[in-house]
Amino acid sequence: MDYMMHLKKDRKLSKILAAPLPPLTLHTNIPLRLITSIMGQQLSTKVAQVIYRRFLEIYQGNEPAPKQVLATPNETLRAIGLSNAKVSYVKNVAQFCIDNNITDDKLLTMSNEEIIELLTTIKGVGKWTVEMLLMFTLGREDVFAVDDLGIQQGMMKVFNLSNEDKKKLKQDMLAISAKWSPYRTYACLHLWKWKDGEV
Repeated sequence: MDYMMHLKKDRKLSKILAAPLPPLTLHTNIPLRLITSIMGQQLSTKVAQVIYRRFLEIYQGNEPAPKQVLATPNETLRAIGLSNAKVSYVKNVAQFCIDNNITDDKLLTMSNEEIIELLTTIKGVGKWTVEMLLMFTLGREDVFAVDDLGIQQGMMKVFNLSNEDKKKLKQDMLAISAKWSPYRTYACLHLWKWKDGEV
């Protein structure tokens, strides 16, 4: 696989590269994926999955369009386990997608930077959330989540970096990751896997 050969050029990173990972895939209904990532923020994967299942049950198991989400009473969304803040963020995303005609086709023509700039204008949507969307929904191969705690911890161990100065840590991480381009997403996936002891 091309990306493995490229990433193995980094001697330190190559020590944690296990078997090649499956290729990234593109998922449809990107506005819904963004809503889902908001609902799952600061929750364990397991809890996020339960809430998502309850969310789909509101719409008879079908994936709703932003208009349907917007029309859903706040009480209904709170009843599935969402906080007041998350209900308002979910509605913000739905409204933004309608107002700005956010469709899969539109996002697929945009660069990573353009998508980050556009979607982080939504209240409740930060850069990390959009980076996860780029990686796991749009299947973009060259995304580096410098603010992700797991990536920071993994790189501190592998590259012996210090986190005494957060700003310097991020600068060091960005400098190291630059040579992983255009496969930085795969490097992140391997770092997460290694950090979680799955290797």
